[in-house]
Amino acid sequence: MDELSEIRALALNIYSILIEYLDERNLLLPDFKLEFGRRDGKIVLADEISCDTCRFWDRTTGESLDKDVFRFDKGDIVAAYREVAKRIVPA
Repeated sequence: MDELSEIRALALNIYSILIEYLDERNLLLPDFKLEFGRRDGKIVLADEISCDTCRFWDRTTGESLDKDVFRFDKGDIVAAYREVAKRIVPA
């Protein structure tokens, strides 16, 4: 498999895992970015998955719970990030 095909397969696998995980937490993932690198010659995910690299929306209300809250002055960015953390980090 060439590198681009490997990165594409990894990205699709990560997307599938994220969608299932977030769906169970009433969150949509309309957009996100992934960065890949190498570790010991192997292609790996090399960046975080966070409110700064993803757009998270509440599935019920459509409310943005990511950096767009700050970017478009939609409310309290800290409260939005805490809401995402509350939903995705086990208590």
